[in-house]
Amino acid sequence: MFAETEDPFIIAEIGGNHEGDFDVARNLLRLAIGCGVNSVKFQIYTGETLVNEKEDPHRVDHFNKFALTDAQYIALAEECIDNGVDFNASVWNERQIDIFDRYLSFFKVGSGDLTAFPLIKAMVQRGKPLLLSAGLTTYAELEKTIDFICDLDSRYEQADMIGLLQCTSMYPIPDEDANLNVIRALKAKYPYKIGYSDHTEGSIAATAAVAVGAEILEVHFTDTREGRVFRDHKVSFTPDELVELCSNANRIKSLLGSENKSPTESELQSNHTTSFRRALYPVRDLEKGEIVNESDLVALRPQRGILANEGSEIYGKRALKPLKALSVLSKDDFA
Repeated sequence: MFAETEDPFIIAEIGGNHEGDFDVARNLLRLAIGCGVNSVKFQIYTGETLVNEKEDPHRVDHFNKFALTDAQYIALAEECIDNGVDFNASVWNERQIDIFDRYLSFFKVGSGDLTAFPLIKAMVQRGKPLLLSAGLTTYAELEKTIDFICDLDSRYEQADMIGLLQCTSMYPIPDEDANLNVIRALKAKYPYKIGYSDHTEGSIAATAAVAVGAEILEVHFTDTREGRVFRDHKVSFTPDELVELCSNANRIKSLLGSENKSPTESELQSNHTTSFRRALYPVRDLEKGEIVNESDLVALRPQRGILANEGSEIYGKRALKPLKALSVLSKDDFA
């Protein structure tokens, strides 16, 4: 989906902001759909398939507390799709990849799973595009993961099969850790769509990411940050902020326009290419046979006849006919 949609492709990441409450999750979904985003994203997991319970039982309990049931996620997916918005999720185990494959147009690989090759292999086997977040990683590690994917299936060498998101995996991050210039570096290195997954406070980083070329924008989403303890709420956009971001992102993309440098349609339609530019006109009447010098001509608007940057083509030549002061000149008037 992200490869087929006119960018910027904007993802509202609800993630764990529902904190395990299905009613909250459904309300957040509906609010996000109303903001005009392209995709709404969740995180689908179970604690036991994500964390070693012997090594870190407390984190297993944490993730299970935030997890919804398969049926609840299916209900969210169906409502999202029925409303014409792409449903997406980071799916963190193969069992749930099998269940949710039918609801996903692409698979999202979070920063923590960029080196989880067994999980990535299970996604690649479904043959759908992959969106990779590049937090916690180096260029070398990212290259290794992309090579692994392409070695499994050469279709992933195609530009529409992988997307890459610059990301810094903290909540929140200081401005100096956003490193938006990585977006430019990734665009120069890879044929894929490049974007940004935002973990800063405020909207400026996400907005600036579009200005430096982000084609995909993933931002966390909540109904309100007031009174919320869970860390992700702090870096999340509220509905009003997300609506404004969508509007600003589309306008910025329009403002960036084309790399082609030539008169635009609005410049041509306004005739400013003529009325704003100057041509050379005689400052006095010129006799037939008179040699024309630079001092005999003045550069004035509008640009009709000999352009103001073409004087060297007629200086020192003779007038082939009498020329009135301020008359429109032609190069054929001189020899």
